[in-house]
Amino acid sequence: MQEDEPTGGEVNAVIKITEEKKKKERDEWSARLTSLAETQDKATFAAIFGYFAPRVKAYIVRLGMPLATAEEVTQEAMLSVWRKSHMFNSAKASASTWIFTLSRNLCIDRMRREKAVEYELPEEEPDPDQRDMSEHAIIEERMQNAIAQLPENQAQVLHLSYYEGKSHSEIADQLGIPLGSVKSRLRLAFSKLKAHWGEEE
Repeated sequence: MQEDEPTGGEVNAVIKITEEKKKKERDEWSARLTSLAETQDKATFAAIFGYFAPRVKAYIVRLGMPLATAEEVTQEAMLSVWRKSHMFNSAKASASTWIFTLSRNLCIDRMRREKAVEYELPEEEPDPDQRDMSEHAIIEERMQNAIAQLPENQAQVLHLSYYEGKSHSEIADQLGIPLGSVKSRLRLAFSKLKAHWGEEE
C-alpha cells in the first residue's frame, strides 16, 4: 500500500462524516420548513425555494415530464410548499422527503391529465436519499439516450438548465453566448426530445 493511499479506517471516517453532514443538512431544512409553517416568513421561503426548486425541476424532468411544462410544475410545487407548509410534520418525514413527495404527486396529476405516460409511477417516497431507484433508473436511461442524440451545444445548455438548475442568464454567462442563443438552443432541444419520446411511446 502506498503511503498516501487511504486506509479502511480513513475511508470509513470520511463516509461517517459525509453521512453526518447530510443528516445535519436535512435537519436544518426541516427546521426551516417548520419555521415557515409558523411564521410564513418570505425570506425563509426564498431560501427553501432557492435550494429545492432546481432539484425538484431536475427530478420532474427525470420522471418524464416534458421540458416545456417542467418549469411550470416546479413553480406549482413550490407554491404548494408555501401554502401547505403547516401540514409538514418533521416527526414523520424530512423536509426533502415531504417536498419531493408533494412534487411527485403534482407531477403524476399533470401526467394523468395530459396522458404523457401510460404507466403508473411507483408509490414509494421520492426523496433521493431514501427512495428505490430502480424505476427512476429506467426513466433516467431513457432521458439520457434521448439527450445523447442532441447536438452538443443543445445538450450542453439542457444539462446546465435541468440537471444543474442554472438560470438562462447564468448559462449565457458561463458559456459566453447571448441569452437569446440559450433560449433558442433549449427550444430546439425540447422539440427534438418531444419527438423522440413520442416515437418511443
